[in-house]
Amino acid sequence: MRLVASPEATAFVRARGGQLFVWTESTRCCSGLSTRLKAHTEPDSERAFRRVPSDQIDLFFPERLGRLPEELHLELRGRRRQRIEAFWDGCAWVL
Repeated sequence: MRLVASPEATAFVRARGGQLFVWTESTRCCSGLSTRLKAHTEPDSERAFRRVPSDQIDLFFPERLGRLPEELHLELRGRRRQRIEAFWDGCAWVL
């Protein structure tokens, strides 16, 4: 898996300990089930994570996640309340 992170996103994660936890979250909508990525510098206590090699930051995915994206894109979003947005192979939705 290749990590494609903006310099701002990398600096944001490093300033908060250098660890990023990424997991999927599914919701039902009128068009069916949709799955997006969640990314936080603190782990979700309901999941067990495994470390995925990365040169830039310590990256963690759920142990039960079947496959990883070919590329994980990270961007810093928000002005007042900054947060990391993660994209699976460049997409907002996990396919």
